Amino acid sequence: MTVCADLTRGVMTEFQEKLRQQHEESLNRELETLLATASKSEAEITRKDFDGFKKLFHRFLQVKGPSVDWAKINRPPEDSIQPYEKIKAKGLPGNITSCLNKLVVVKLNGGLGTSMGCKGPKSLISVRNENTFLDLTVQQIEHLNNTFNADVPLVLMNSFNTDEDTKKILQKYTHHRVTIHTFNQSRYPRINKESLLPVAKSMATSGENAEAWYPPGHGDIYASFDNSGLLDKLIAEGREYIFVSNIDNLGATVDLFILQHLMSQPADKRCEFIMEVTDKTRADVKGGTLIQYEDRLRLLEIAQVPKAHVDEFKSVTKFKIFNTNNLWISLAAIKRLQEKNNMDMEIIVNPKTLDGGLNVIQLETAVGAAIKSFNNAMGVNVPRSRFLPVKTSSDLLLVMSNLYSLDAGSLTMSKKREFQTTPHVKLGSSFTKVQEFLARFENIPDMLELDHLTVSGDVTFGKNVSLKGTVIIIANHGDRIDIPAGAMLENKIVSGNLRILDH
Repeated sequence: MTVCADLTRGVMTEFQEKLRQQHEESLNRELETLLATASKSEAEITRKDFDGFKKLFHRFLQVKGPSVDWAKINRPPEDSIQPYEKIKAKGLPGNITSCLNKLVVVKLNGGLGTSMGCKGPKSLISVRNENTFLDLTVQQIEHLNNTFNADVPLVLMNSFNTDEDTKKILQKYTHHRVTIHTFNQSRYPRINKESLLPVAKSMATSGENAEAWYPPGHGDIYASFDNSGLLDKLIAEGREYIFVSNIDNLGATVDLFILQHLMSQPADKRCEFIMEVTDKTRADVKGGTLIQYEDRLRLLEIAQVPKAHVDEFKSVTKFKIFNTNNLWISLAAIKRLQEKNNMDMEIIVNPKTLDGGLNVIQLETAVGAAIKSFNNAMGVNVPRSRFLPVKTSSDLLLVMSNLYSLDAGSLTMSKKREFQTTPHVKLGSSFTKVQEFLARFENIPDMLELDHLTVSGDVTFGKNVSLKGTVIIIANHGDRIDIPAGAMLENKIVSGNLRILDH
């Protein structure tokens, strides 16, 4: 019986291997056909992109089932995630300027503003006093360069979706004291879920090909940074570390204490990777967490968790922290790992349905997943204030309000707020698009004493409204609620119909 089982297994393995080879051969043929439609100028970069995609596709065919064995997961050792207070206690660098001159700030700028109802790059949405995400980033770095007479450059990782619009806008910063570089993420083909072949008919990104391409997640930063030549250029300038973060995280500013920690390590114990993590709250249960796995620190994302353990993953007791995606990474280490092809990141299989109903998959990787490839990697448990992402109009309401004050591009919680925690805000679907959201507020309410706000339905706010404690406003279907100018709502539930009409 066991002999039969072994034989069957052998035949199956051989069959699967042949099938894998066929898939790869078919894919390679299709990619060559697509490449033939590329213009001379895009052919070289497209070939590099396709080489990267082939590697990803090869690994995708090899790996089946969950990429982690749940039984092997351990909590990270105490010293592998250090509290920010401990890092801060070491003090500032003796020579801040020379430390800063070894740093590069990289912002992930590949995303569009579509989820907030905006056209073009998300980084060009106005978030505070007419300043966009990009304006605030430039102001922060310029302030750093002016204060310490330093030369910290800004690097934007664009995607084919954001590159053109971003480059047009960069001209407005020519007289600012910040050198700005850009490079492009790879452009990978979406593949048909059934045939595993590209859906693209040519290299065009418009017309019938509008949905055929995608930027493959921020894990692509290592390969595309290297391919662009910018990695080598920055190393040649004497740069040692990059500080990488999402451009929509307004809390991700350069932290001099973490920089000092990196720069003060002995050469043989150089920390090559720091991931900033922060304590989980109920709102963060889906965020990736750090674990110890086979003697390495590793990022565990919800997509990698076997179904039976998802609730355990979400629990705040076992996994207490999550990844903010603020990362400090050694440039020399990136170069070494790229040259040796040793950058190991789990594949995220992201299923999508195109407008015509076709099911496709896109293969992605996450920048933080590479932590296990770097030497002496560690986590730093930072204050929540370093994680202030603006993903929705609810987040936008918070950062536009008097809860925060703006200074040299950085947002800080107002000293007038008694509790340093952020209120919980849930705005309904009538507020999803930025234009609609702005039209519903004559000005942003006073929220200094707010704990919780829920708004649902057709609701508008007059001038100088004040919200305190827990406020719930629900306009039923067909009803409308106009909160009058100067109203002060404290621990109130408002429902029904309230119209204020000019006469």
